[in-house]
Amino acid sequence: MHILFHKYHGTGNDFILIDQRKKKYLAVDDQQQIERLCHRHFGIGADGLILLQNHAELDFEMVYFNSDGCTSSMCGNGGRCIVAFAHYLGVFEDRCEFMAVDGAHQARIKADGWVELKMGNVKGVDIKEEGYFLQTGSPHVVQFVEQMEDVNIVHEGRAIRYSEPYAPGGSNVNFVQIHADYLQVATYERGVENETLSCGTGVTAAALAYAFQKKDQSEVAIRTKGGDLIVQFEQDGDTFNNIWLCGATKRVFEGVFVMDYKS
Repeated sequence: MHILFHKYHGTGNDFILIDQRKKKYLAVDDQQQIERLCHRHFGIGADGLILLQNHAELDFEMVYFNSDGCTSSMCGNGGRCIVAFAHYLGVFEDRCEFMAVDGAHQARIKADGWVELKMGNVKGVDIKEEGYFLQTGSPHVVQFVEQMEDVNIVHEGRAIRYSEPYAPGGSNVNFVQIHADYLQVATYERGVENETLSCGTGVTAAALAYAFQKKDQSEVAIRTKGGDLIVQFEQDGDTFNNIWLCGATKRVFEGVFVMDYKS
């Protein structure tokens, strides 16, 4: 089978995008094939794979898989990338609404691939021994650190990700250093089981955990290894509404992958 794909990234968080509106290439149970496509040596290579599908009421539907081939919770940067992809395909002009695993999302695209994605509301910030725990479409632990260079992101993130409080599904883990004008964020992502250059739901969680402490924030600048993002929101105690994840996206390349099910 020949699969036409496009490759996008949002601040270094990279994804394989496949248009399934007219032809079905993959199904949710094709874990082995999706894992192979995401493999950085034997496939295209990506943090995740996203299917763009028709939706009866909205502009389109987003179906997201982690690089292990399993369907997963909401991916913020993936959501921004599929908005850019749908715009490239001519699905909408400058604003859209699409369905994801956690419900409907609004989005808008501006010049040069800048995408602003409305995230789901967040109610409740749990204070744990490891840090703050929030559900921003995906589960996230946020741990504030003094010096990011002193943290082994993979080793320490993996230990928290599999720890008892977050079993059985586990949690993503974000390490955050506070700077004068921005937050520096590094994320260990479950499903990828490694550090990623950026994580949309992770930086959202970091911004909200920071605002939970400061109480007077409505916009937080974020810096990741893959680039800069902005998180905007309205706050009422530990409840956050009208949350927008904003940042650049980039179409990298397109191609055809020859899927041999015998190999």
